[in-house]
Amino acid sequence: MVTSFHNQTLSSGVTVHYAEAGSATAPVVILLHGFPSTNLQYRNLIPLLAGQYHVVAPDLPGFGHTTVPAGVTLSFDLMAETVSGLVDALGIKKFAVYVFDYGAPTAFRLALKRPELIAAIITQNGNAYDEGLGPDFWGGLQRWWAGGDEHAEIRSVLFEAIGDIEWTKAQYYDGVPETNRKLVDPQMYTLDYLQHLGPEDKRNLQFTIFWDYQNNVKLYPKFQEYFRTHSPPLLAVWGKGDPCFIYPGAEAFKRDLPNARVELLDGGHFLLETHVNEVAVSVKAFLGGLKW
Repeated sequence: MVTSFHNQTLSSGVTVHYAEAGSATAPVVILLHGFPSTNLQYRNLIPLLAGQYHVVAPDLPGFGHTTVPAGVTLSFDLMAETVSGLVDALGIKKFAVYVFDYGAPTAFRLALKRPELIAAIITQNGNAYDEGLGPDFWGGLQRWWAGGDEHAEIRSVLFEAIGDIEWTKAQYYDGVPETNRKLVDPQMYTLDYLQHLGPEDKRNLQFTIFWDYQNNVKLYPKFQEYFRTHSPPLLAVWGKGDPCFIYPGAEAFKRDLPNARVELLDGGHFLLETHVNEVAVSVKAFLGGLKW
């Protein structure tokens, strides 16, 4: 199945770069990537889904080849508004959404405003619960947020640490069993670093988004209320070795969605690098049971 690439300019001035595959008449699955990646993280999943579904995978604002007008501040609200604008521009009325990392609060914000769009949710290491926040990853950021000063000294410490490519590499390898580390493509963390974290101007943009992430945590109760109120079908498939979004966050979905499916796999944060076939099987089985 061939994947094609497109650009769509929205009324906001954001030009969204997105990958697309599958029949335009098939049910729609939107894939929302995480930090510090692009739709390229779905390069291996897209062809596994496109035989049955119309797959759309945008680069979120601040990432990849999506462009934002000068003077527009990057935020998760902007990400959600951009996805909303894209689905309208493409004439999509309903879709299942596969979320990972930053893709989760993006989709959940959209769901709060436009719940009628969401047919189902697949969350792969995409969090909505306090117990899913891994302390080793989030501790420094939470101390920064708690200080209330975006430009506090701790920002400089974090900025320097994240400017080391070894930090990005660790996002791909931490929690991955030794036997599977050979499955992780080193080009991926290298591209992520060079595109989003190596150059200081790009890293500054990412720190604007880091600062805004605290507002996602504040919205967790609203996200959870949405789950209880609208009961979307949900599959949580999780790399249980992920130190960023730890697996109790996957299990927590069942608190608000008792019928949620939770699957823990022996992988890390970027689970698709090592378990794309297993994830695809689970996703297709889950989606196959939906009434679209």
